Amino acid sequence: MTSKRKKVICAMSGGVDSSVAAALLKKKVYEVVGVFMKFWREAGKGRENRCCSMEAQAGARRVAAKLKIPFYSINVAKEFKKRVVDYFIEEYKKGRTPNPCIECNRWIKFRFLIEKALQLKAGYIATGHYARVKNGKLLTAKDIKKDQSYFLWTLNQKQLKKILFPIGDYTKKEVRQMAKKWNLPNSERAESQEICFITTSIEDFLKKYLKSKPGNIITTDGKKISEHKGLIFYTIGQRKGIRVGGIGPFYVVEKDFKNNALIVAQSDFNEALFKKEFTVSKANWINKPKKFPLKCKAKIRYMAPASPATIKGNKVIFTKNQRAITPGQSVVFYLQDEILGGGIIK
Repeated sequence: MTSKRKKVICAMSGGVDSSVAAALLKKKVYEVVGVFMKFWREAGKGRENRCCSMEAQAGARRVAAKLKIPFYSINVAKEFKKRVVDYFIEEYKKGRTPNPCIECNRWIKFRFLIEKALQLKAGYIATGHYARVKNGKLLTAKDIKKDQSYFLWTLNQKQLKKILFPIGDYTKKEVRQMAKKWNLPNSERAESQEICFITTSIEDFLKKYLKSKPGNIITTDGKKISEHKGLIFYTIGQRKGIRVGGIGPFYVVEKDFKNNALIVAQSDFNEALFKKEFTVSKANWINKPKKFPLKCKAKIRYMAPASPATIKGNKVIFTKNQRAITPGQSVVFYLQDEILGGGIIK
């Protein structure tokens, strides 16, 4: 009987979501193999980042033992450092604000999982992402608040044919309940919200790799109000960290690298913070539409709402102004609950 069961490689981070994903697959009579991916992480003292720690690996191993499935740990630190960490640093150096999770999915997670699947003669791979796949389409998750389809726009059809997202049809509450019901060792484990390879702050991390040059903070009407620590430490729309005694708050609207000036607005509703259009690089279409210009909805960051837009070549034009369109972030295109693709904001 075992030889006839479909084998699936399930990524296990030690968290509740990936653990329940593995348990669901086991209950659906798949032959499940758990895989923990060991990423590069910042050395030295700091917060212990859950998804990259030895504790996380041990937690994943305990869940695999509970489920009675084989468990492997694969070291992808070298490739992760090159494709994700170095990219992260280089983008900040250029004044952009990258999303490392998207690059990790693009170059690391799905690539190495598929390689492991081929090695172990498995037909599928699975992760604990909140998303769904149906008939060659990548779809949003049932739990819209937890939906992670935004981070998956770099996938292609060849990959989709091998991918399973077991928890995509469940809410986070239901996933927690299943973890408790099945007595999984990490059912109460808190979620990790940080960038997984950084154990300090983004600013402290960047200081190790990049030189910064202080300069003037200037309002949109040309008035100097203070000095900044270095343009690389700021992002469009940012409020926190702009300290100007006695006045404010202020919001970053532009980083003027030519004059090493940080341009700020005192109101969150200043027109300089809002734009309707921008260009895109590195576009990927999971299912490329047959006709352009394309009317769809688009998200300019993970927590932003999907808003009506038109795609013309490499240009995205929104119907209404969007706040803090940020170079380096991803824009993702939606047609109802289907993710068509995405790209990097220039």
